[in-house]
Amino acid sequence: MTRHTIFVRLAEALYRVERPWGDVPMGAGSPSDVACDADGNVYCQLRQDPYVGAAGPAVVVLAPDGKRIAAWGGEEVADGHMLSVHPDGRVFVVDRDAQEIIIFDRHGKRLGGLGKRHRPGEPFNAPCDVAFGPDGSIYVADGYGASVVHRFSADGTPMGHWGRPGSGPGEFSTPHSVWVLPDGRVTVADRENNRVQVFTSDGEWLADWEDHHKPMSVHGGPGRGGRFMSRIRCRGFRYWRRMAR
Repeated sequence: MTRHTIFVRLAEALYRVERPWGDVPMGAGSPSDVACDADGNVYCQLRQDPYVGAAGPAVVVLAPDGKRIAAWGGEEVADGHMLSVHPDGRVFVVDRDAQEIIIFDRHGKRLGGLGKRHRPGEPFNAPCDVAFGPDGSIYVADGYGASVVHRFSADGTPMGHWGRPGSGPGEFSTPHSVWVLPDGRVTVADRENNRVQVFTSDGEWLADWEDHHKPMSVHGGPGRGGRFMSRIRCRGFRYWRRMAR
């Protein structure tokens, strides 16, 4: 029984924190990211050390009430960093240290991948995040060993990239997260430059959103909702329930 009830506010929405939440296995990695599909199911990414960590699933799928539906990916994913669910239902897992974005169906069957596995620089070098445009195109923030955002068509065909190390417009110092707005603008959490950069779908710089200390993740709200950024890492798995106004 919790001793206190904690609330957070995102824009105009008030949320109650529920923790712990969901049937997530203990001792098999730490939650590093979550994503939802069109049915409201929650995909929880578990990060494990592939050398000394305990074996376990890389992705745990939870129903909206927290009940575990499935768990998979432990054999395929070496170092899961972030994940996203494509509008067509495919699940994209960023396997950071394996230099690959692995594509699964919603049941955990591998469908393919982007990047050459275990081949740094072909084209990824410790990628961080993946997001999708309104047309189904795919964007990858290649942030740890590179300072680049890659763009692919919905079927995985390369469509170019942009970025280089630095602090000027279109330059990055750890592009750690990427999110595409409903109008097609691409937002990138430029972590060590303490800003979010905004681009056209082709990589033309539009604006800086500054004064954000070490932005870790950028994400959009449901529909045409607000834009949210996380600035610190969290331990464990929290569920935020929106409160009625």
